[in-house]
Amino acid sequence: MGLDINVLIADWSWLGEVPPRDRLARLREAWYADETGLWHREEPAAEGEWERPGGPHGACFDIYEFRGTLGSFKAHFWAGHRWQQFRDHAEPEIRTGLDTLLSGLIRDGPDGEGSRTDAGFFSDDPALFYGVLLARSPDSVRELAATWERVRPRLGELRGVFAEHAAAASGWVGHFEGFTDLLEDWGRVLTEATRRGWGVVGLSE
Repeated sequence: MGLDINVLIADWSWLGEVPPRDRLARLREAWYADETGLWHREEPAAEGEWERPGGPHGACFDIYEFRGTLGSFKAHFWAGHRWQQFRDHAEPEIRTGLDTLLSGLIRDGPDGEGSRTDAGFFSDDPALFYGVLLARSPDSVRELAATWERVRPRLGELRGVFAEHAAAASGWVGHFEGFTDLLEDWGRVLTEATRRGWGVVGLSE
């Protein structure tokens, strides 16, 4: 099966109404509730769209359906891998921006360190923090969204170096459009969360 990822934006003030050790449970319980209408639908979720849950907490979180990923984290992992293959050939300003964006969302650094979770809001107890791939506060989401806005207009400049150093005939994110589609989807998540003043959580269930 492999690792999956579900990307949610959530109202940090709503989660903050309960103690840190209870906040992830609150989000999961609201997401899993039958009243959301997410679990018994006849049609699959539309890719590239938001799923708006119903229920008593439906106004407190939303879920984004990434294009071309089938809910798998592999696409995100491979986007980071492709970037590693051609990043040294990118113009320095774009390289710095994409390093910040990808390491803040989906990619570990060269020494295996990651910065995808902000400490202090959720409990650090591993038993309570299971399945969390990403947890970014509204402040850090705002910073990542600003980075995205700087990088977005220049993505087209990377087409040639991607084709030369990272393209693959098969496998995840083997084409430039797959790489940029994934980035654009993350941009939509960051932009909407910033507009609402919410955080972003990535869960593997």
